[in-house]
Amino acid sequence: MFAGVALAGLQYAIDRPYDYRIPENLRGSVRPGVRVFVPFGSGNRVTEGFVLSVAEESSYPNCKDILRTADEQPLLDRDQLQLAYFMRERTFCTVYQAAKTMLPAGFWLDKSGNRRKKDAKRELVRLSISPDEAAELAEEKRRRSPRQAEILELLCSFEVLSVSDLLYHTGGSRAVLNRLKELGLVETFFQEILRRPTPEAEERLPLPELNEEQEAVFRGILADSEQNGSGVSLIAGVTGSGKTSIYAHLIAGCLERGKSAILLVPEISLTPQMLSRFSAWFGEEVAVMHSGLSAGERCDEWKRIQRGQARVVIGTRSAVFAPAVDLGLILIDEEQEDSYRSESNPRYHARDIARFRCHQAGAHLVLGSATPDLTSRYRAQIGEYGFFCLRERYNLRPLPEVHLVDMKQELRDGNTSLLSAPLREAILDRIERGEQSILFLNRRGTNKVVACSVCGYTFRCTHCSVSMTWHANRRRLICHYCGKSSRLPEVCPECGGSFRFLGAGTQMAEEELRKTFPDIEILRVDADTVSAAVPHRRLFRRFTEEKIPVMIGTQMIAKGLDFDNVTLVGVLSADQSLYCNDFRAGEHTFSLLTQVIGRCGRGEKNGEAYIQTFTPDNEIIKLAARQDYESFYRQEIGMRRLQNAPPFSDRIAFSASGTDEGRVIRGLQRAKTTLHEMLSPEDAAEILGPVPFAVVKMNDRYRYRLFLSCRVNKRIRQILSAVLTACSRDSENRKLSFYIENDPRD
Repeated sequence: MFAGVALAGLQYAIDRPYDYRIPENLRGSVRPGVRVFVPFGSGNRVTEGFVLSVAEESSYPNCKDILRTADEQPLLDRDQLQLAYFMRERTFCTVYQAAKTMLPAGFWLDKSGNRRKKDAKRELVRLSISPDEAAELAEEKRRRSPRQAEILELLCSFEVLSVSDLLYHTGGSRAVLNRLKELGLVETFFQEILRRPTPEAEERLPLPELNEEQEAVFRGILADSEQNGSGVSLIAGVTGSGKTSIYAHLIAGCLERGKSAILLVPEISLTPQMLSRFSAWFGEEVAVMHSGLSAGERCDEWKRIQRGQARVVIGTRSAVFAPAVDLGLILIDEEQEDSYRSESNPRYHARDIARFRCHQAGAHLVLGSATPDLTSRYRAQIGEYGFFCLRERYNLRPLPEVHLVDMKQELRDGNTSLLSAPLREAILDRIERGEQSILFLNRRGTNKVVACSVCGYTFRCTHCSVSMTWHANRRRLICHYCGKSSRLPEVCPECGGSFRFLGAGTQMAEEELRKTFPDIEILRVDADTVSAAVPHRRLFRRFTEEKIPVMIGTQMIAKGLDFDNVTLVGVLSADQSLYCNDFRAGEHTFSLLTQVIGRCGRGEKNGEAYIQTFTPDNEIIKLAARQDYESFYRQEIGMRRLQNAPPFSDRIAFSASGTDEGRVIRGLQRAKTTLHEMLSPEDAAEILGPVPFAVVKMNDRYRYRLFLSCRVNKRIRQILSAVLTACSRDSENRKLSFYIENDPRD
């Protein structure tokens, strides 16, 4: 018997299944989906790998033997192994990298070949004889061995006890228990404990009632699912329209059919709120998966899902790989968010993985958003996706009234503060009324740039091509890319001049708010205040329960959150994401503004929003203020058509990085030449570059890339695979790393 094995540590250029002979003693344990250790290369280096297939013959002579297995049972099933092949073809990673990505980190193996996180177990004890016999023996032993007698008596009353509880309540020792085991009177065994991230909901609640508009969308998606099977439905609903209620009813229908469902959310901060709701609706059926859990919790939630004990999975991007039994439905909330895109190898998008898994299982994919991705909306327009619209908020409350504040006029009026006069007055009004406000600024730290007021010197990271951000509370300059930090000198190191602090962040905004409103509490939520010790849910619970008047934060507070008492939203810098080198800048800005505006007025009180901008006449900002997605879509899709940008063509980035900038550029120029030679006029492909990344140097490595614009099909992927392989084998490219990214973000 022979096994095809996907090996760890291989370059893409030599990645393929390698055949190994299965020794007689391992024939029962080597199965597809099991990890094994094998000798590889001329030095027979012990290497980990996943078994992909088992066959009776091999076309290769002199196959080496598998050394040992790492798992008792297969970790991945046939569908998951097929998904690994799909990811290799689409994301240009190795099969092993794809397979490993599907597992929680606690299942990965350390250098000794052991799992990084072991199963949690507790030792239990029970009688090996009948209770009557035990009671009789206890009476005999009472005088000579009182501790043995107490243990036997207690076990007569309980069928099974944990060893720790037994010894605690009887005052016995391990030696006494071991003596009873030697006498054959008791026996011990281990029971697995599943570590749960949250306790079970105290009270089960009925599903929320759907209004007429929600009911129509729910019925429409059911009909679409029955007609198209593994198709895709897109829900475009204004903020607060009750998409979550529709998700709940779709999941309930899925469970009634004996199927499982996966619900993806874009941010960890949204998971606790979603989890509490769905736990109240579905109880023990719910499992949660995201990077905020401990390694043990992630492993055990994964096991609950694989065993079918949890049929509703809620989580962030990686939850799309959850081993759901009889998958029937995948839902992706806020589907336009970039957080669904992996920026490390394998560079996948959760939406693409979800589409493949739904096609595999005959399941239905539902995408939901107030501002759908333009490509998704276009596919709905041409009929590839079912399209459903929610135009009203679920409680029929009006959308927030939005005011545009011209910050140029504020400067003319002598206001150099981060807060415009109208926003400051609105915050004060909410404080007096006992209502809450959310302020949004998508930049953490105190100041983005520290510059000399005399010579213009700026503090830049020595490892990255970016300015270091000033964090006043730590009194440190910090690089937000590599983490390097340093102290700020008293004077400019170049000329001895004084410093100017430019580009405000959330810390500076918090300081200004405290000076403006000294008698109220301010809550800041960003990457500097959120940690394992102080998670999102604790901060959001404080904001809700303590009715903290003002919360300021970055993008993690901008979407999906539901606070009944929030009636005011302020966007401190609407222009921040609008004018950057990315053809999606308008789409990102519109989506972000729409989402953050939608955080207010979700309860019984009307909401109001203030957007501070230096360009109040910008059409995108005006459309976002009106919450007019369809008008924005018509305008933006016309521009995309003229640019031949997605969805009218596909974009691929062929990237390289290395410590020698010139070498990186030359390596990409050779790759560009090879691409030109292999592509034909029928491919209608355009190649641009090499061009630098927005941050060209990161962690001492220079990063450049080529952009390929065309319709990507199997032939194009084969060409890209061949060029990537050729680059890896080219001796001129030593110490360079190459990778390919679909639909890259600039």
